[in-house]
Amino acid sequence: MALQIGDTAPDFEAQTTQGPIRFHEWIGDSWAVLFSHPKDFTPVCTTELGYMAKLKPGFDKRNTKIIGLSVDPVDDHSKWLNDIKETQGYTPTYPLIGDTDLNVSKLYGMLPASLEGTSAGRTAADNMTVRSVFVIGPDKKVKLIIVYPMTTGRNFDEVLRVVDSLQLTAKHKVATPVNWKPGDDVIIAGSVSDDEAKKLYPNGWKAPRPYLRIVPQPK
Repeated sequence: MALQIGDTAPDFEAQTTQGPIRFHEWIGDSWAVLFSHPKDFTPVCTTELGYMAKLKPGFDKRNTKIIGLSVDPVDDHSKWLNDIKETQGYTPTYPLIGDTDLNVSKLYGMLPASLEGTSAGRTAADNMTVRSVFVIGPDKKVKLIIVYPMTTGRNFDEVLRVVDSLQLTAKHKVATPVNWKPGDDVIIAGSVSDDEAKKLYPNGWKAPRPYLRIVPQPK
């Protein structure tokens, strides 16, 4: 079965550029973003890793840890970090998982569970499905899955925006509309009755349709 939103994120032990981890323990009480790469020293991924290093303070402010994954060995990751610093201007200070046995890639449905062998000899094209983003909550449930093709760089500003939405909607009984940004109006969740909404929002709401109840973003 493919991993789906709402599933418990598979736990695992792995070697990273910052030492061994057990994933659920590493997440702790934080949110987490796991994003994967088909191979080290690939051009699009080099730009992505650098940009995530740039964005890391923003994720830190949101109590969100970030961690990368590539199927190659951790020693190769460490060499790749130098290239990322020199070409992108930022050095990743978050861990990068080495997935040479392809265990994590299989657990997260990025490669077939039946696939045999290791990362040795595999090309980026062989691992083209290992281009995913997973947002995981403190409850260790998968909140978001995005899969990108190899030729399209990921929009990590969008991932940051989604984290804002996920954290807001986890705290309040609201949903965020199209292209929402922090500070914009939100929508009262469909699960909230009008009677309950009157208690939550005594100043009322805008309702162009009965099912579309718009209020300012809760603080």
